Amino acid sequence: MKENIPHWPDYELIDSGNFEKLERFGKYTLIRPEPQALWPKQLGDKDWKQLADARFERDNTKKSHRDTNNENGGWQYFKPMPKNWEIQYKPFNLTLKLACTSFGHLGVFVEQVSNWHFIDEQIKRISGKCKVLNLFAYTGAASIVAAHAGADVTHLDAVKNVVTWANENRQLSKAPEIRWLVEDALKYIRRQANKGNIYQGIIIDPPAYGRGPGGEKWILEEQLNELVELCASITDKSNFFVLLNLYSMGLSGTIGSNLFKCHYKTDAEWGECIVPSTKGFELPLCTWIRAFK
Repeated sequence: MKENIPHWPDYELIDSGNFEKLERFGKYTLIRPEPQALWPKQLGDKDWKQLADARFERDNTKKSHRDTNNENGGWQYFKPMPKNWEIQYKPFNLTLKLACTSFGHLGVFVEQVSNWHFIDEQIKRISGKCKVLNLFAYTGAASIVAAHAGADVTHLDAVKNVVTWANENRQLSKAPEIRWLVEDALKYIRRQANKGNIYQGIIIDPPAYGRGPGGEKWILEEQLNELVELCASITDKSNFFVLLNLYSMGLSGTIGSNLFKCHYKTDAEWGECIVPSTKGFELPLCTWIRAFK
């Protein structure tokens, strides 16, 4: 199933191709790497550079504006830009702070909009007490959507600075309080299972590779089965929703669906989050797997 992101005045995918994407976030237009964009660009390189305020390039670029804080790459600025700026997604009263980070990220994954709508719908469907656990939760957009919908939200990420950023977004969005944790996901879920704590909603958004706050190693393919099994052990099986995002290009949604069938004993839906461009090409950026009862 394909899900195109809804119209969003503060975001636009202008063009993509040759392993890059040209995107507008509010007032600023940026060029960033995109491994899924295998096709040729529709606009010329001159058009891209004229439209763009900045460009992120991977290492060995040797650009004078390279960010020396990160050896993986850096930003080349064509026009003056602020250190950070804000965009809004009004259906959920979201205000998000963006910044050009040393990894090329900006603080939001725009393809997640369709998942935000799913989270909002499920929390309102459950209607009663709804405890939501957001794992690998990044800068908190999904956590804020859940809080606005009325859930009791626990937001967990391994990076302290990212959790601080998420709380800034919560304040900008005037959302209810959220419980913030800087923690290794697997360790936390094991403790929750030992304590018998139960959640009605679980959001799982793991990276392909990563490190926990104590240096714990994370490799998606090796640990995904255990992660889903542990999440199932703390889920209210009578009234729940679970969302899993897969960003690894080598993993099919069928894999996530099979894991849900094993550990949640239920069939799952799966599909792709698609970002359409103004030049007519669709960019697939994430595979989602969802189950609910």
